[in-house]
Amino acid sequence: MYKILMTYDNTEGLGALLSNKEFQVEIHNKPSQEEFKELIKCYDGLLIRSEVKVTADIIEAAQNLKFIGRAGTGVDNVDKDAATKKNIIVANVPGGNTISAAEHTIGLMLSLARQIPEAYKSLKNKKWDRKNFVGTELFGKTLGLIGLGRIGTEVAKRMSSFEMKVIAYDPFANSESAKNNGIELKSLDDVFSQADYISIHSPLNDTTRGMINVDAIKKMKDGVKIINCARGPIINEKDLSDAIKSGKVSGAAVDVFAKEPPEDWILIETDNVIVTPHLAASTQEAQVRIAEEIGDVLVDFFTKGLIRNAVNAPKL
Repeated sequence: MYKILMTYDNTEGLGALLSNKEFQVEIHNKPSQEEFKELIKCYDGLLIRSEVKVTADIIEAAQNLKFIGRAGTGVDNVDKDAATKKNIIVANVPGGNTISAAEHTIGLMLSLARQIPEAYKSLKNKKWDRKNFVGTELFGKTLGLIGLGRIGTEVAKRMSSFEMKVIAYDPFANSESAKNNGIELKSLDDVFSQADYISIHSPLNDTTRGMINVDAIKKMKDGVKIINCARGPIINEKDLSDAIKSGKVSGAAVDVFAKEPPEDWILIETDNVIVTPHLAASTQEAQVRIAEEIGDVLVDFFTKGLIRNAVNAPKL
């Protein structure tokens, strides 16, 4: 029997795994790093979400671990190099939250354009104050995407129906696919200088960490609006806050933060910033899809020797 540790407590969509007699699944919700180091010693497989970090120390403490499954897309909370050295597969679910994240991005963009959260709060406080909430249209504006993977592409498809011009920077993008979806590939500096709205859809890595900083913002249009539903550390939060206060950036909508829960509230407390607590993948449909797929990937790995959705390449 394979022992599987889950570090989150939502089992919806995992029925097939939980009922499989070849697996013993135990749930320890969001363990501390010290608890995690003790827990991990005896497990063959691990299922995580974004809240728990699988550091080199955790991996070193694992005596039987062969598989780490990330129920979601981003795997920056896993030390993949350490896992690879110990021949541990790291797998994710790259497409399960695509529609959910794309729709949340668009919701934030519309909220930013029409000042929906501010107008809502005002009217809830029994103020009828229409003149202070005059918005702007998305029609005719240029949307610049940084990252053109699954989510960025779905955002582009939908915003084309708003008759926005969509441009994108992604060094790995397929130019033919981009063209077919009405997206014009540009350099990063061109996206910065031409876009009225900039939406981030890049993974977090050494290249993208701190990408949106004071120097990048200087290259942007005056009054640009920025949306981030990707990874918090891509944005230097103080630099963005300062740019909004100066008027260079007219507003931002942010779902992800450098630390979660936040430790520095400077961006969240800045006027003209709409915030949500990492909700882009949080729809009922996405959570079920992700759970079903990561459960299937785990079962196939242990029972059939099949490796699917691996983001590292151990020499097994």
